[in-house]
Amino acid sequence: MDMSDSDGVGGRRRWILVAVAALAMGLIGTYQFVWSSIRLPLGARLGASETALGTVFTVFLVFQAVSQFPAGWVRDRWGPRVPLLVGAPLVAIGYAWTGVAGSLPAVYAAYAIGGIGSGVVYTVAVNTPVKWFTERRGLATGAVTTAYSGISFLLIPGVRRGVDGAFESTLLALGVATGAVALLGAAVLRDPPDLGGSTPGAGEDAAAPTGDDSPDPDSGDSVADSDGDGVDSAADAPDYGWRETVRTWQFWVLYAVFVVINGVGLMLIGKVISYADALALPAAAATASASVVAVADALGIAIIGGISDRLGRERTVAASLVLGGVALAATVPVGEANAATGFVALVGVAALFRSPPFSIFPTLVGEYYGQTYSSENYAVLYSAKIWGSIFGGTVASGLVVTLGWTDSFLLAAAALALAGVATATLRNPNA
Repeated sequence: MDMSDSDGVGGRRRWILVAVAALAMGLIGTYQFVWSSIRLPLGARLGASETALGTVFTVFLVFQAVSQFPAGWVRDRWGPRVPLLVGAPLVAIGYAWTGVAGSLPAVYAAYAIGGIGSGVVYTVAVNTPVKWFTERRGLATGAVTTAYSGISFLLIPGVRRGVDGAFESTLLALGVATGAVALLGAAVLRDPPDLGGSTPGAGEDAAAPTGDDSPDPDSGDSVADSDGDGVDSAADAPDYGWRETVRTWQFWVLYAVFVVINGVGLMLIGKVISYADALALPAAAATASASVVAVADALGIAIIGGISDRLGRERTVAASLVLGGVALAATVPVGEANAATGFVALVGVAALFRSPPFSIFPTLVGEYYGQTYSSENYAVLYSAKIWGSIFGGTVASGLVVTLGWTDSFLLAAAALALAGVATATLRNPNA
């Protein structure tokens, strides 16, 4: 299948779809990355405790993760418009209701609704380049996933000023903007017409391979290396439905690695300031660490995701996670030596090398299991974020209390490096 000529949308025009998907991804990403700016004013308005505010964020993460599979299932059969028309009002309502909520249960409900809408928009956006690109897929997917944190970085200063002086109107503006961009996506985004799953009524088991994981060499289902980079293209791969996908050992390696990168990442995002304080580093270093993590996270997704087009997906992720683990471990002796600049730099390096799977894994899922059902397959994989959020929050806090800050971060560093080693064992199930 030559994506460059599909449906009259090819070559450079595919990047318009990427741009719209990235904008939608960035606006729903504010639910996660702008939360730190919203939580304190919200807590003051409601008299909420730290634990109660933490629960709001957990509710969002859980509902975002569990909503992706049904959204992906619908998108793979009927295209992106239907799920986006559902997700757009939900992300708008989530913010608008939070702005006027007078009680914690109302905020929980608002963030649950926003989480569902965010999950719907996320799975449509992240899978758009997977369906349209064979060459430079890592670059295209990286452009979309980079926006998830990148746009929040641009909006945070304005949101911080807004919520301090005009909380309700600021949240309403966020809701209107997020919902409007999701509606724009519903109007613009579409899937290539020759993907079988876009036809209503197409069932995953009809397209999925049966029995052996590999394609029949006599069936014409060969796996192409269309861009000459050693990375197998999904263009001619057999299409696995989610039931077939979870029967492969590769999926469970990806799942375990995704749990680790989410857990370590959320631990770093949520606790780096406290970690710096525990090391008696200056307050400026703690603040700088939090900002560096957000920027490095976005850069790692974009830059290293693009590099994977040339070096290979598995090789790139394996090396990146091992380097991330080494950098995270190095924060311990450097921080204990009170080298604030070195600590901030190493935290940034750890975040940089931890983040690339968010652009590379959607691509790998498409290459391993085909493009037709890529949305539902990646949604099943994305459910690992639930367990990662538990590790990054509750479990990490327990480790800090039991082992202390430095041993807890050394353990996280080891887990990240081992996840890299595990990724190196992967191979395409159709090879």
